[in-house]
Amino acid sequence: MRRLLAIITATGLIGTQDATASDDVLIAVASNFVPTATELVERFNETTDYRATLSSGSTGKLYAQIVNGAPYDVFLSADASRPALLEQQGQAVPDSRFTYAVGALLLWARNVDGGGDTCIDAFLDDRSSRISIANPKIAPYGAAAQEYLQQAGLWEDAVDRLIIGENISQTLQFVSAGGASFGFIAAAQAPFISPNACLWEVPTTLYAPIRQQAVLLSRSRDSEAANAFMSFLRGDGQAIVVDRGYTSETISE
Repeated sequence: MRRLLAIITATGLIGTQDATASDDVLIAVASNFVPTATELVERFNETTDYRATLSSGSTGKLYAQIVNGAPYDVFLSADASRPALLEQQGQAVPDSRFTYAVGALLLWARNVDGGGDTCIDAFLDDRSSRISIANPKIAPYGAAAQEYLQQAGLWEDAVDRLIIGENISQTLQFVSAGGASFGFIAAAQAPFISPNACLWEVPTTLYAPIRQQAVLLSRSRDSEAANAFMSFLRGDGQAIVVDRGYTSETISE
């Protein structure tokens, strides 16, 4: 069995191996899911004769790369709309699409002690500090943050104070570095910040469900490695997904 030694580079590529052989699979993965996907790939590589590698970025950018011919085999999106578009465009295998994880949105109040209501109270009382969200145009977690702010009647007040990250990972970096006092991050990112961080779970009734969908791309319809990874993700891999802070619709089916 072969094990992937994964590293994240500036280009978003994880791993340096050539993923063009018949027993290899190249996976395009949304930024928020990279830590979990890395663990999934390591387990997949340990337990099969195949080798998977990852390339990460915002969902919107990965979608654009796929449309323009990027040689990915599997797309792990942070939303449901772009995998569906790829199906409609004939660039994804029909009926291969499924929800592999359901994400949740957190408010991180960087300079606030306490938790829960303390965080949202500080956010509502502060009308001057910077707020970081992912780009709503290309990042589903950014779209969820914008939707929450609009539903709560806070968007007009917040819009001039926003620091926009290209993806949810950059949003986390902006708050970590002190560029913003508040940030809307993915719940699965919580383990990567201080255990004493002030976090508030944004009510899921105030934004559309963040259903992250996977799809097998048409170029890899007959790839044993790609199909094996999709089966693994839908099956045994779901335990890892849940352990990393996501909800699984597949397990509950």
